[in-house]
Amino acid sequence: MADAPHVMMLAGEASGDAHAAEVVERLRELEPAIRVSGMGSERMKAAGVEVFFDSASIAVVGIVEVLRHWGEIKQAMNIVKTRLEQQRPDLLVLVDYPEFNLKMARHAKSLGIPVLFYISPQVWAWRPKRIRKIGAAIDHMAVLFQFEEGFYRKAGIPVTFVGHPLVDKVRIEADAESERQRLGIPAEARLVGLFPGSRRSEIERLLPLLLDSAEELYRRHPDLHFLLPVAETLDHETIEASCRSRGLPLTLTSDRLYDVINACDAIASCSGTVTLEIALLETPLCIVYRMSWLSWQIMSRLITIDHIGLANIVGAGGAVRELLQDQATPVHIADEIDRLLEDQSYREGVIEGLRKVRRNLGEGDGAGRMARLVLQMTGKQAHGAQQV
Repeated sequence: MADAPHVMMLAGEASGDAHAAEVVERLRELEPAIRVSGMGSERMKAAGVEVFFDSASIAVVGIVEVLRHWGEIKQAMNIVKTRLEQQRPDLLVLVDYPEFNLKMARHAKSLGIPVLFYISPQVWAWRPKRIRKIGAAIDHMAVLFQFEEGFYRKAGIPVTFVGHPLVDKVRIEADAESERQRLGIPAEARLVGLFPGSRRSEIERLLPLLLDSAEELYRRHPDLHFLLPVAETLDHETIEASCRSRGLPLTLTSDRLYDVINACDAIASCSGTVTLEIALLETPLCIVYRMSWLSWQIMSRLITIDHIGLANIVGAGGAVRELLQDQATPVHIADEIDRLLEDQSYREGVIEGLRKVRRNLGEGDGAGRMARLVLQMTGKQAHGAQQV
């Protein structure tokens, strides 16, 4: 159709690719004729996006990694700029990946193309003065967390709280007993989850630490069993070999993450989105975080908030203990897991804190709310679509 809107969408990492694909799927339900092109990867392709640059080659984190892949990143920038100039979409939607996407936002604005940013940079955590530059580069911000809305309203930037997609996604298929049975875990064992993360750098930093902590816990409680989820992107055989050398009663798994979380009595986890998934299932946890000494010295001076774990930030409190840097030792981690297992009053207090997370993540249908906002901003809203 000649009057069907054209939306260009840019996502630079796997998580952004998944978020973008969910929004596109909802967009097509509301406006089947919509055209969506952009930068993304497999999930966006599967959703029917005309992907003109595969972002898998530039999905990197860290200064060194960015410098190593600068050629591909620069190429992607040039391709996006050319597409914007030639095609003039009705709306540019930027999904996370802020350093890259804000440069593309400024270029789009110079061409008179409206810009909607989805998934806010963490201005509430570090470099808060960036918010003015962000506001100058975009027309509207769509945020996942309720508390973020106030930051942008205070700065005079149009903002919509759409809610977090996890509210709809975090669902269990089996009860804890059935999941343990499926995994071959003894019925009488208490189960502790070890969640080192899904990035190779996280595995290198946290897996040995969590295995040391498990050894300390096992010395104290021989009835414990351990469970370690391994992301599909990681080398399962290498991780399995590292675990086998410890002689622990430990099971590795690569599927049904939410059932795995629900089956655990307590979890020692890296920081990040997984802490929200754990919180939504109300499994008590502690958060473990380590980085290089130099990186920590820099980051600790930039951070402007009291907590780094999303479960604590979104829950608006410190219900979950964070063991950071020098505090992240096997004994300290074991002590905290021990307390979550043995102290019922403390355990219930942590669970009550986790319940606040769900309340602060919205009512669900985050992708649908985002899709309706996209259509509103194209000025070609589908007939009968509700306002956000």
